[in-house]
Parts: sequence; structure tokens; C-alpha cells
Amino acid sequence: MTPSLQARSGRRLFWKILLSFLFTFVVMTQAVWLLFQLRTDREPPAPLMIHQIGPAVLEAGAQAIQAGGAARYVAMLDNLPEDQRKRLELVAPGQVVALPGTGDVENAVMERKVRDPAGTEYQLRFRYHRDMRKWRLDIPPELAIMGVVAGLAFSALLAWYLMRPINHLRDGFARLARGELKARVSPAIGSRRDEVADLGHDFDAMARRLEQLVESRDRLLHDVSHELRSPLARLHLAIALARQSPGRFDSSMDRMEHEVDRLDGLVSELLLLARAENEPAGSDEYFDLVGVVAEVVADTRYEAQPQNVRIDFAAVGIDEDQAPPVRGNGELLRRAIDNVMRNALRFSPPDSRIEVRAELLLRPHRYRVTVSDVGPGVPADMVDSIFEPFVRTRPDTPRPDYRSLGLGLAIASRAVAACHGRIGAANLPAGGLRVEIEIPAQLTPDAGRAAGTD
Repeated sequence: MTPSLQARSGRRLFWKILLSFLFTFVVMTQAVWLLFQLRTDREPPAPLMIHQIGPAVLEAGAQAIQAGGAARYVAMLDNLPEDQRKRLELVAPGQVVALPGTGDVENAVMERKVRDPAGTEYQLRFRYHRDMRKWRLDIPPELAIMGVVAGLAFSALLAWYLMRPINHLRDGFARLARGELKARVSPAIGSRRDEVADLGHDFDAMARRLEQLVESRDRLLHDVSHELRSPLARLHLAIALARQSPGRFDSSMDRMEHEVDRLDGLVSELLLLARAENEPAGSDEYFDLVGVVAEVVADTRYEAQPQNVRIDFAAVGIDEDQAPPVRGNGELLRRAIDNVMRNALRFSPPDSRIEVRAELLLRPHRYRVTVSDVGPGVPADMVDSIFEPFVRTRPDTPRPDYRSLGLGLAIASRAVAACHGRIGAANLPAGGLRVEIEIPAQLTPDAGRAAGTD
């Protein structure tokens, strides 16, 4: 949308809001006036004026005629207000001597017969020309003008107040569409506390998430290219050595095989990471989480024998026969827990211990799985970033292999999120790292039957 089209669209919405509120204000003013008139027990303005002013005007006219005839009466008219002068008539036999405002004059309401000094009889009338049936709807002009001006000012202010954050939102979307991922609207909206302000905060959250995704994508591409470049360079070196020194062919082949295995592991981990990120949240597979954890613990115990690392596992508050299932991708979550266990084993010193604990929590029902080791832990400023791809806190670990690519915990984080769970890590006071996983438990009867058939 071009800027001119956006401006026209914004102006159209402004005028719609302005005219809508102005119309509503005018209608409400008329309704309040009508209600006020209907609830008051008083005479209409015209009869009230006639009853109060009419007799006095008729008396003044009669005295003028009695004193000086029609000429004195006409002179007296010049001293009357214009509204009273239009209502007063002097009728002589066969003619009207003074009859101003005859175009819209209705029935006479007061009249009086009077004679002049010459004995001529006149009929003096005091008329009105207002429609008595409409008086309740007639707002005084001053009040009507004041209402329209006040309504216009109020409507314009309200339309501006509503349109201002919408304009900021429109500008924010335009900036975001142009690729400005740092576009934010909350500072421009200010301290408002309404639905429009909430929409602005949601926009900022969306923009931050987009910025994080783009930065994560760029960082992932950079890290993948870096991780691929190193084994490929070593492959080229091994090939060159094999060609230059045929006697070292076997060692060169072993090196090439090792680098190929590393590349294969990297590709497999990247595919698993992509699968975890694209896994639909809450798939229709139900499985026993405690059983999955027990299987992973058994496998890790076997791998921990050369290091003499003991792995203790405890299931707290869980009845194996009545344990509620978990909904998600069981195989993917198994890989997630396996990655956490391997990470703990990799950084655990020989003759140490890893504690694994699974418990069922209430309100809401959820499983909590914790894996604690006594390794070196992680730097405090990297605790939140270890679940990002290719983040390695200690690249010089004494037992490197193709799995230490910084992808294990990233895969675990994505797999847990696919099950509507959460994962976090914290350094232990006595040393080591504790990784905590929480996953909702399914308590519906259908889920229980489904888990029993798996």
C-alpha cells in the first residue's frame, strides 16, 4: 500500500469516527431535550407568553386608540418589540389598519373591542404564529448551536484519540514490511491502558519474535557453514596426504572416515533439529513418559561404565499402573531426554554421579524430569543460551565426538516445546548443572485408553 493510499485510508476512518460520534451526540442531545420537556408539567412557550404579555399589550393598544385613534395606535407600535408588534392587529370595519406578519398568522388567541374618540369601533387582536404541536421538539437556537459545536469538538478529539495509536500501528506494519525488524510501536503509543495498547504490545512481541527468528536463521546458516568447512578442509587435507604419501594411505583413509562420520552426524542432527522445530504441537501420540526416561537411563548407564559414573533414577509420587500418559512425539522426546543425559555424562568427571528424578505434580497435572550432574556447569551469562543451536560452553571438552556440536540441547528444547512443555537449566550451588523439563500430563479418559493401546 502506497503512503498516499494509507493516508487516504486513515482519513476515511477518521471521518467515519468523527461523523458517527457527532450524529450520536446530536441525537442524544435532542432525546435529552425531548425527555426533559415531556417530564416537565409546564405550558408551551407560546401560550405562556400570550397569557403573560398579551393582556398588557392589548391594554396599551386600547388606551392608544381611545386617546388618539388609529394614528396614536400606529405611533404606539413603534415602541413595542418587533415580536409583539407582529402579533398585534387592529381591524376596522371592512379593512385592516395595521396587520404586520400576516403571512404565517394563525388563529387569534386574544381580542378586544375598543372605540376611538370619534366613536369608530375597532377590534384589537393579539395573535400567535407558532405551531403548538411541535414546540416540544424545538430546541432554542443558542442551545442547538452550542450542542453542535461541543459535539463536533468532542467527536474530533475522540476520533483523534482513537486514530493516533492506529496510525502508529499502521506505520509499524509498514516498517516491518520494509524489513525493519526493530520496528516497535509501544514507545509511540505511550502509557495507554486499553485494547489498542494491548494490540501494540502484541505487535512488539511479534516483531521481536520475527527478529529473533531471522537472527537465529542467519546464525544457524553461519554456524552450519562453519561446522561444514572444518571437516571438509580436513577431508581435502587427508586426500592430499594420501596422494603425496602412499605409505600413509591407511591413516589418511581412517581420517577421512572419521570426518565423513562427523559430517554424517552433523547432517543427522540438523535434520532432527528441523524435525523438532516443525513438529506440530501436541500430536496425537500418547506414551508413558516415565518408561521413556527409564529406558534412556538404562542406555546411559551402559555408556557410563568406562568412566565409572553412577546414574541414580527415582520416580516420585508416580504409580506405574495409573500414571497418566503424555501427548506428543514419543521418539522425538526420547531423543531430547537422551541428549540431556549425554550432555550430563559428557561433562561429568570420572567416579561421579548423575541424579535423574521424575515426579508427577498437581495443579496443573504435569511431569517434572530433572537431570543433575556434578560437572563444571556453565557460565552464568550462558545459562539461557545453551538451548540455542551450535552454542558450546566448553569447546575444549576432553571427550569430543561428533555429537558435541552444540545441537543436543537445542533439539531437546524444540522437542519439549512440541509437547507444550518447557525446559530450563540452572547451575547448582555445589557445582554442576541441573536441567529441568516439565511436560503436561493427559488426564482425559480418551487419552488413558489411547496410551493403553500404544
